[in-house]
Amino acid sequence: MRENIFIEGLQGMGKSTLLQEIASRRPKYRVCREGEYSPVELAWCAWMDGEQYAAALERYAPIRREIEAGTYREGDHYIVTYTRILTDIPGFHRDLEQYEIYNGRKTLEEMEEIIFSRYRRFQDSGYLFECAFMQNIVEDLILFHLRSDEEILDFYERLYAVIPKEHFRLLYLYSDKIAENIRIIQKERSDEQGNQMWYPVMMEYLVNSPYGKAHGYKDFDDLIEHLRHRQQVELRIVREIVGERARILSAKENPCSFV
Repeated sequence: MRENIFIEGLQGMGKSTLLQEIASRRPKYRVCREGEYSPVELAWCAWMDGEQYAAALERYAPIRREIEAGTYREGDHYIVTYTRILTDIPGFHRDLEQYEIYNGRKTLEEMEEIIFSRYRRFQDSGYLFECAFMQNIVEDLILFHLRSDEEILDFYERLYAVIPKEHFRLLYLYSDKIAENIRIIQKERSDEQGNQMWYPVMMEYLVNSPYGKAHGYKDFDDLIEHLRHRQQVELRIVREIVGERARILSAKENPCSFV
């Protein structure tokens, strides 16, 4: 039986490149990238009840078919991969963003219940996941729920306890050159005129978060401080909780040699 492979690491570590390489060599795996439907992760997706979903279909009747095509039902809820829908309707993406589960939009208890219940139901194998186990959850626990390192580890001890270990494999991309990597993606994630697209959004996200405000974050050095802290927490999860089901790969070398 094929494993479920989870690829994690900070921004700029080469997660998408590694995922694409594994996917090309293991074509039978079902690939779940950020923003696509995933049975365990909800980043960049709307999580809506029936009433909210029906109202959205009515508000955006001109693209009803596109919304329905990007919707997946789980019990009483509808998951809409809204960031994958191309439309020039003003405010559509900002409107559906309010139904995401991260960035403090859910209480810690609500977010935990959604995440844990989906992981409990997920018993399949042969999936390849990008940023589904740590990145978005850890960011939210730090920046919006202000959890301590020990509280985050407790969260993951409980989460990992509900996951079938025989299907689980975690690949973590690591580098001690965080600042250098971030400067590279600042340039890479720019438009044709050289205007940075990712970095201003990331800084706004960090600076305006409860954690960022509490720490007076405002510039590049603060971003690196946060990412360095996040990597430390994630490495503790890898080593202290996942253990032998995880492998730390150097982002400085060629992690694709794994496959």
